Amino acid sequence: MRKLAILGASGHGKVVADIAELNGYDVIFFDDAFPTKEKVEHWQIIGCSTDLLNSAHDYEICIAIGNNLIRQQKQVQLKQAGGRFPVIAHPNAAISRYAMIAEGAVVMAGATINAFAQVKCGVIVNTCAVVEHDCMLNEFCHISPNATLAGGVEVGKCAWVGAGAVVKQLVSVNGYSVIGAGSVVINDIPERATAVGVPAKIKEV
Repeated sequence: MRKLAILGASGHGKVVADIAELNGYDVIFFDDAFPTKEKVEHWQIIGCSTDLLNSAHDYEICIAIGNNLIRQQKQVQLKQAGGRFPVIAHPNAAISRYAMIAEGAVVMAGATINAFAQVKCGVIVNTCAVVEHDCMLNEFCHISPNATLAGGVEVGKCAWVGAGAVVKQLVSVNGYSVIGAGSVVINDIPERATAVGVPAKIKEV
C-alpha cells in the first residue's frame, strides 16, 4: 500500500486523509503541534514539518494547509527536498477527461471540473465547487465549498474564492485576491483586492 504523508492535522487534513484512504493510501500525519499533539482522530502524528523535510524523498505528500501562502511555501520546500505530490481527488468528484490537474491539487467530494479546465499545482477545489469549461485556476488558489466558476474564468495565484460565491463567465479574479462568501462577481477583480457583496464590490481597507 502506498503511503501518503499529510502535512497539517486540521479539519482540512482530516478530509484529505479520508479521500486518500478511498484512493488506497495508507495515511500518516506530520504537524508542527507535534509532540504535544500526537493524534488527529485515529491517525497518528509522527513528526513535525522539519521531520518531513528531512525524509521528503520517502513519501508522496499532500500539504493539507488552507492558507494559500503557507501551502505554497511548504510545497516548494518539500519538492526541493525530493517530495512527490500526487493529485488527491475524491472518487465522487466529476472530472472531465479533458481537464488538466497538476501535482499537489486536491479535489473534494461532489466537485465538478469540466472540459478543458486547467487546475495548476497546489490548488484546492473544495466540496461541491463547480469549475466550468476552460477555466484556469493558477497555483495555490482555493475554490471554497459550493463556489461556482462559470466558463472561461481565470483565478490568479493564491487567490481565494469564498464559499458559495459565483463568478461570471470570462471574468478574472487576479492573484492574491479574496472573494467573500456568497458574493457574485461580474467584473474583473484586481490583484490583492478583497471583494464582497451582490454584485461584488472592492472593499476599501
